[in-house]
Amino acid sequence: MRRLTAINSLLKRNNHLLQRHGSSQTVAQRTTSVCETETKIPKMPPFSYSPPPYDGPSTAEIIAKRREFLSPALFHFYNTPLNIVEGKRQYLFDENGRRYLDAFGGIATVSCGHSHPEVVNSVIKQLKLIQHSTTLYLNHTISDFAEALVSTLPGDLKVVFFTNSGTEANELAMMMARLYTGCNDIVSLRNSYHGNAAATMGATAQSNWKFNVVQSGVHHAINPDPYRGIFGSDGGKYASDVHDLIQFGTSGQVAGFIGESIQGVGGIVELAPGYLPAVYNIVRKAGGVCIADEVQSGFARTGTNFWGFQSHGVIPDIVTMAKGIGNGIPLGAVVTTPEIAGVLSRRSYFNTFGGNPMCTAAGHAVLRVIHEEKLQENANLVGSHLKRRLTLLKNKHGLIGDVRGRGLMLGVEFVKDRDLKTPAKTETLHLMDQMKEMGVLVGKGGFYGNVFRITPPLCFTLTDADFLVDVMDHAMSKM
Repeated sequence: MRRLTAINSLLKRNNHLLQRHGSSQTVAQRTTSVCETETKIPKMPPFSYSPPPYDGPSTAEIIAKRREFLSPALFHFYNTPLNIVEGKRQYLFDENGRRYLDAFGGIATVSCGHSHPEVVNSVIKQLKLIQHSTTLYLNHTISDFAEALVSTLPGDLKVVFFTNSGTEANELAMMMARLYTGCNDIVSLRNSYHGNAAATMGATAQSNWKFNVVQSGVHHAINPDPYRGIFGSDGGKYASDVHDLIQFGTSGQVAGFIGESIQGVGGIVELAPGYLPAVYNIVRKAGGVCIADEVQSGFARTGTNFWGFQSHGVIPDIVTMAKGIGNGIPLGAVVTTPEIAGVLSRRSYFNTFGGNPMCTAAGHAVLRVIHEEKLQENANLVGSHLKRRLTLLKNKHGLIGDVRGRGLMLGVEFVKDRDLKTPAKTETLHLMDQMKEMGVLVGKGGFYGNVFRITPPLCFTLTDADFLVDVMDHAMSKM
């Protein structure tokens, strides 16, 4: 009580002095003004598009139909599910016309921006000609895209197999590795995610995504995680585990190694420096091939390179891709060498929709847009700025344990205790919900569900990046 009385007396005295010297504001008024400024919700960047009125079913109706007719395994983000009805560039709109900044990009899928006119027009043009044929007939759309795609890859990666998804691409890549080498054993990494089909679920190494079915022939090495890993950033020590795993867990010969350049579902985990070159060398000495899973890190997302593996200074034997390849169109691919590709000619390999004219027309348009709009350069510029700002935010808020990633593939891990690295799962969910209410959508990942996955469309701007960080800062300051 005495302390409160003293503070009031001091405020009155300062107000009197300021009024004597002609000040137009009292200390109390100025204090209130500062508090209002500090707590003011960040303002969404301006955008020139407003959607037409929505006349479709309500959120409640959609939820009811999902519950009745769709898989019970489906889940959604947020306490109040978001009904997205339209998208333009880096923004999404709900049923009420409210705009949201999309910092998740459909799980690193929307590379050019939502409903990019070049991609849309290419699909419509092809749709008017022919919607679907088959690779049993000729169509220039497929071969034109394949030619453009391999021009982005190094070495002898010259043969393309089109698929419908990343899971399917990884399934095919693993089968080709086994056929080519005559071995069955595949080395994967703990914390990895490669899909939810038979072989890819075996390669995936998170119990959250694995059902209790037969999964054989895959050995999971220690994850070279610089933040949570037992060897810190020492890539060489992690690579030694792969050597030991091959020597003690296999016949000494393996079919191959599959790894993400940056682990996406696992929480945007960058591999320890020097790890991939050492592991590629170890695996090849054991007769195996090296598969780079570029489903999330490919197509200019990491900024410094078009492909994530290029930042590690390696050239894989097989590259798998999906997501950003079609800007949201169901499309995937496996690219490999002519020698490895030849194994599929031993039997009849066929894919009904792989190489669909509409999908490959979209994929070709994506490559053109990335090049013409310099989206790789933009991912590097904006991503670097965003990472710097997120790192500064880490210095301000103890809840942030780590900031990592490259370009516009960034992760922010939240912990309750920085020394113990105790996952802050509940706090992560709360922050996501609060940021959604302020107009920013981010993804969530990591084994413990405590990592923000920031993978926006590559047309993200510096202003967007600042708005995202300001909203995150505001939400964390209120916790």
